[in-house]
Amino acid sequence: MRPVLEIVARVAPSDANVLIVGENGSGKGVIARAIHGASRRSSRPLVTLNAGGISEGVFESELFGHVKGAFTDARSDRVGRFELADGGTLFLDEIANVPPSQQGKLLRVLETGEFERLGSSRTKRVDVRVLSATKADLPGEVAAGRFRQDLLFRLNTIEIRVPPLRQRREDIPLLAQQFLQSHARRYRKDISAFEPAALQALLDHSWPGNVRELDHAVERSVLMAQGSRVRPADLGLRPAREGAEAPLEERSLEEVEGVLIRKALSRYGGNVSRAAEALGLSRSALYRRMEKHGL
Repeated sequence: MRPVLEIVARVAPSDANVLIVGENGSGKGVIARAIHGASRRSSRPLVTLNAGGISEGVFESELFGHVKGAFTDARSDRVGRFELADGGTLFLDEIANVPPSQQGKLLRVLETGEFERLGSSRTKRVDVRVLSATKADLPGEVAAGRFRQDLLFRLNTIEIRVPPLRQRREDIPLLAQQFLQSHARRYRKDISAFEPAALQALLDHSWPGNVRELDHAVERSVLMAQGSRVRPADLGLRPAREGAEAPLEERSLEEVEGVLIRKALSRYGGNVSRAAEALGLSRSALYRRMEKHGL
């Protein structure tokens, strides 16, 4: 991942909007936090919004806030994410899922810094750097008429493509050590390193779930470890199958569910809404299952 880190180091001080593109779990959020942390805005808030995790009906309120009485349940004024991020950075994850009805309003605030809370005629102004991320083919979404081209131009002043973890194995030891330190602090355990065999197991794993799967594996190892170093058994990694994948009838229900979700996401270019529709799920239900499978 050195080329990606080098790009992060170059773009962080620029204050330009950045679009981060990569597979599920490839570390797009990690890159966003690194950009914010190395920017001149690092002392100000980093506010995150998962555009795929909220319904279209409340999207405008989430972004821009609302005033009391703007709709039936609006019992008080509410500050939106842009106001919360004023002076700092707003990270819009799963940007391809922004509803078409809201794309024009998002474009306006990116161009002018101006917006109104839902139900208000008073114009507010903010200074926000926007980082966004997607696993979808946004040019393809533009061609299909589902995403505005002018909005894409505003979002990807700089574009960073994050390769999947299997294509940058040299990053595994560094990432694993960072996750180990973080989880050891969280669970108050005196664990400082991996046994050589455990580190080799990490290097040998295929990581279909990318950086997110690595994070989960290391967290599990911290919980399971008995001594000061992580052993291979603590990681709970399944050995890679040789040759072709096992047939579905030989897999658990959970494994089959993961396979079907991956195939649906791949078929629709990472578009969660279309994959959810094909699977007969709501978008929020699919997101919960994706998180369960480290996708």
